[in-house]
Amino acid sequence: MSLLDSLRFTRGDTSVHNLDPRVKFMLTMVFFAASVMFLDLVPLMIVFVVQVPLVIIAKVTGEWIKSLKGAAVIACIIFVSNMLSFYYFQGGNLTWALVEYSLSLTFRFIVLVTSFSIFFLTTSPDKLSLALEKARIPYEFNFAFITAIRFVPVLADEAQTIMDAQRSRGLELDKGNFITRVKNYIPILLPLIINSIRRSLELAEAMESRAFGATVDRTNLYELKMNQTDYLTLTFILLCVALLIYAKLYLPSFPKLLGDAAIF
Repeated sequence: MSLLDSLRFTRGDTSVHNLDPRVKFMLTMVFFAASVMFLDLVPLMIVFVVQVPLVIIAKVTGEWIKSLKGAAVIACIIFVSNMLSFYYFQGGNLTWALVEYSLSLTFRFIVLVTSFSIFFLTTSPDKLSLALEKARIPYEFNFAFITAIRFVPVLADEAQTIMDAQRSRGLELDKGNFITRVKNYIPILLPLIINSIRRSLELAEAMESRAFGATVDRTNLYELKMNQTDYLTLTFILLCVALLIYAKLYLPSFPKLLGDAAIF
């Protein structure tokens, strides 16, 4: 459930929080593009190191660490599955280059988790909704997306509450084989699904009582306006994009940290 905490907005008055959500989204896309363009471990580590100061400036280190803990299981699955698949397809030869390649794919996932964590932890759903409206996204899709972002952490907290309640009644979730553990989670999923349906019905009634969709031309109390800091950050982002393209096209390949020697 800690991975879902990366979608929970954390209020703050930092320079990262105060950036325009459109600028932060562009920054997130630059991190995403960098993680996709490069498959070597060295550039991915550089992208990760660049992200860490943003987490510290935004003062969301604790929430970011929780999201990494939640992603640790998926990261281990990515590493092990790639190791086994490449080991099988290379005729049973295990090399340090294979280990580094699997680490690169795992580190790519960690970079993506960090970039989207920074965005969602520091971006208010209200400002994100305004940014989507500025992008000409239909308000119905906009409202559905923002509602999902708001309710994902709520569902995570509710699931944790149900798990604690079931444990207090003697349900052992961490014992038994795989099939037994799956069966033990049925008393968790049923109340969670029922509460989710109940909450959706209450939300639909609240929307109808407020005449949702009665008018086409919507107005907002606040409007997004980019300031000088936003324009300077956007300029820096565009320079980073140009640098990434130059590095991908003209710079030589990055050296291998672990080499190409065979392990066995």
